[in-house]
Amino acid sequence: MNEKRYILFENYLSNELSAEEKISFEKQLSEDIEFASAFEIFKELNQHLANKFGNEKDLKAFKKKLKSISKEHFKSKKTKVVAFKPWQYAIAASIAILVGLFVFQNINPSFEDYNNPEMATFIERGDVNENLKLAQDAFNTKNYKAAIPHFEAVLKESKSPEIQYFYAVSLLEDNQFQKAETNLAELKSGTSIYKNKATWYLALSKLKQKDYDSCKAILQSIPDDYEDYDQVQELLNELD
Repeated sequence: MNEKRYILFENYLSNELSAEEKISFEKQLSEDIEFASAFEIFKELNQHLANKFGNEKDLKAFKKKLKSISKEHFKSKKTKVVAFKPWQYAIAASIAILVGLFVFQNINPSFEDYNNPEMATFIERGDVNENLKLAQDAFNTKNYKAAIPHFEAVLKESKSPEIQYFYAVSLLEDNQFQKAETNLAELKSGTSIYKNKATWYLALSKLKQKDYDSCKAILQSIPDDYEDYDQVQELLNELD
């Protein structure tokens, strides 16, 4: 893959192609498997970088590192280095990663790296609770905003740790941090089977908000008999 292709990918994602160029690009996507695969990799890398460099200090250090890397990738025929536009940092980063030149330390973990919500399976075929079914279906299709009001309707009728847990996860996915943490903290202080799961997601809430110290402190309160403790330990190691 070359720089021109990366620039084409970035221009498409930024909606900077003309109508004719867009049609041509999408036609190639549908017909060229290798091109489509490269585009998917590029999108994933860009998303990963966006998640990793939300912190301004880290981003500045990252850009400084990329300026030295870019000298090997963004050159004109006269070997004069082309001036970077803001979006070219992401392109250069993707190239650097793919060719093995990206060596940058002290990158904080991201919420997306550890966010793997389980499927909701609390309603069986034949059950008649419509709100519960709608909440389950919306949650399992990652339509968390739609799931929230259905969970709230169910919780008004009957409050259970299971429903409260999935409701809290939905709130977190929708960036309603205060409400999510209130429900997770309540579960954390209880004795249900969702106690440790809620604690884990409370830590992830802090991670999503880039409050790394609070995230670490919460993780350290999770007992080592938690079923997914290997993830807890992995995240703790990344935060050190």
